[in-house]
Amino acid sequence: MQVTEEKVSWYDVPADIKHLLVLAAENWENSAKSEEYMNQALAKTGNNTDVLVAAYRYFFYKNNQPMALVMATKVVENVKESEKLPDDWSELKPILETRKNEAEIRLYLNAYAASGFVLAKLGEIEKALEVMSRVKEIDDRNEFGAKTIFEILTRPPEED
Repeated sequence: MQVTEEKVSWYDVPADIKHLLVLAAENWENSAKSEEYMNQALAKTGNNTDVLVAAYRYFFYKNNQPMALVMATKVVENVKESEKLPDDWSELKPILETRKNEAEIRLYLNAYAASGFVLAKLGEIEKALEVMSRVKEIDDRNEFGAKTIFEILTRPPEED
């Protein structure tokens, strides 16, 4: 896989971090080496949201669901902190509904839905259902896939 740093130009990170992300992609087949590059990028950037999103996707597709969950949760926490979002769902829900078309809130919803999907893959069905139920309350167009995942998780076994 050939990836150039120009193709990751949307990441708001220094060139050395982009280089590490490119190396992680170029070494995809060598999981140990690839993961080393990803971990270096994470270590150098702390909680940079762009790198966390890349890491979530990386770990998800590498089938490292526990790490994918950690990364998706960190994205949720980053947005929650930067946007000063409340913890309580009854306070949070109206804010998300009102602002759901804003980039940061969409990122929050996407990462939150992703965490629910990963929870389902990890067998944490009740937690996954809670997340997906919440996201589908906000996501009337099913842009984040919460309705679909919720329906799959709640489908009676005879329909499988």
